[in-house]
Amino acid sequence: MMTPNDIETVKQLLASPKKIVVIPHRNPDGDAMGSTLGLYHFLLLKGHQPVVMVPNEFPDFLAWLPASETVKIFERDIETCTKLLKEAELVFTLDFNVLSRTGDCMEAVLKSLTVPFVMIDHHQKPDTYATVTFSDTSYGSTCEMIYHFIQGLGDSNLLNKTIASCLYTGIVTDSGSFRYQSTTGTTHRIAAEFIDLGIDNSAIHSLLFDNHSHNRIQILARALQNMKVLPAYKTSYSSLSQEELNSFGHSKGDTEGIVNYGLSMKDINFTAFFTENKDEGIIKISFRSKGDFDVNAYAREHFSGGGHINAAGGKSTLSLEATIQKFIATLATTKID
Repeated sequence: MMTPNDIETVKQLLASPKKIVVIPHRNPDGDAMGSTLGLYHFLLLKGHQPVVMVPNEFPDFLAWLPASETVKIFERDIETCTKLLKEAELVFTLDFNVLSRTGDCMEAVLKSLTVPFVMIDHHQKPDTYATVTFSDTSYGSTCEMIYHFIQGLGDSNLLNKTIASCLYTGIVTDSGSFRYQSTTGTTHRIAAEFIDLGIDNSAIHSLLFDNHSHNRIQILARALQNMKVLPAYKTSYSSLSQEELNSFGHSKGDTEGIVNYGLSMKDINFTAFFTENKDEGIIKISFRSKGDFDVNAYAREHFSGGGHINAAGGKSTLSLEATIQKFIATLATTKID
């Protein structure tokens, strides 16, 4: 939880109307968009002038979120977004804890600012750029942290259906629909409170998980066809080449959640999903695990990544085939329970 000193500092920062920019990480997911838009609606009610600014495009399946049409996209209009950042009196960074997660260009602008920053995040090893840092890895989602942030400020009375719909989205997506270990009784109690506030939890689930394009289903089918199992290491992995992605006319968000299928098999405790991105010259990697196997530590050690104990990401500048071979080679010295 936030310390009393942090709460007092934030209260002072929000004591008078301000121009505020709220930022998630690059390639924002449900928790990133839900937390930023949830905070946006809260700040509006507090009399501020907030703007949600994402580093790059967010997935279409999140475009139903209230006020998503107001979101500014930095890489689409760098000049306008840079101006907004330089005019900001306060910046919130949500669901990430190192400025490099926004991309080189946006990171440079953020580092040039002299206004206070507030970080709210649940990833390991937070950087020290923020005036107030609310960082706690025990939370399953940043959206759940935003709920406690609002509560800590004494503003629970401002929670409404709109804010709750945004925050519920991140709680659902980052908890794997409430099945991950980070889901607690408190998580469920917050969800129950949101339902009592009037959110349509069934409709939100449908918008998130039953709203895919035919192309996305074809991409999923190809990824499942490509899946390999390594029983000796209790491991599975899958991959998609740039050519395969292009052949199905992929859009941002089409590969979201595919990595989880690798853990749905009996006796598999570790899985990886590799996607080739020729524009960026990298292989993007998602890792998931069951039990005590720490994929955060694994990703940091082998693939310049990190995240959580059971969910992390990484990258490689090798070819897709060479990256997979490197991954397989690491398994010989990796203890997977």
